[in-house]
Amino acid sequence: MPYLLSYATGTMLATAIIGLIPEALEHIPIYEVGIAILAGLVLFFVLEWTVIWRHSHGDVPEDHHHSHGHGHEHGMEKKTGMLILIGDAVHNMADGVAIGAACVASPGLGLVTTLAVLGHEVPQELSDFTILLSSGFSRWKAFFWNTLSGMGTLVGVVAAYGGLGYAEAIVPYALSVAAASFLYIGLADLVPGLHGRIGAAKGVWQFAMMIAGMMTIAMLTMLPH
Repeated sequence: MPYLLSYATGTMLATAIIGLIPEALEHIPIYEVGIAILAGLVLFFVLEWTVIWRHSHGDVPEDHHHSHGHGHEHGMEKKTGMLILIGDAVHNMADGVAIGAACVASPGLGLVTTLAVLGHEVPQELSDFTILLSSGFSRWKAFFWNTLSGMGTLVGVVAAYGGLGYAEAIVPYALSVAAASFLYIGLADLVPGLHGRIGAAKGVWQFAMMIAGMMTIAMLTMLPH
């Protein structure tokens, strides 16, 4: 899993920097791209902070758990699982919008963006499934709700591709915000998850996988759009 996350980190960062941002710069001035990226970073920070804040305020002090018994604790675990599903659905919709905007810009960029999304979504969905199981969901319910939240990606793709197809002037800004999303996910979520007490050999492999992810995107972006 750490090696897959390393590869995903490389694809996310490379897609943002050598895929989405250059495409946006071909259509709007650099300062407008910069403003859109900054706005996107703030937006995703607020969205993540909101989910974390709601999660932390959904917890109950230890003595409160003891006074109400196991049933109440189990209910709070289920609530935590639902909050994760809500946050994941919003995150998946943002990924879908990124894919849709990239496809409107060019098929090649759409392919690169889709690959980057798949690279980080597969381990993310596996992680969410495990969390749902630990939150008290049955295997069937965890699979069902996790799949349903994953459909947010498809909703985002359809909405962005359909909407931006009729409003092409917005596409460069959507690409810039998508780049902000990938940068935020890569640097704020994936990279910290790779830090830990690992041996030198594992560290080298993680670094190599990250470079491999970057090289994959670099080669794909050289294909004719």
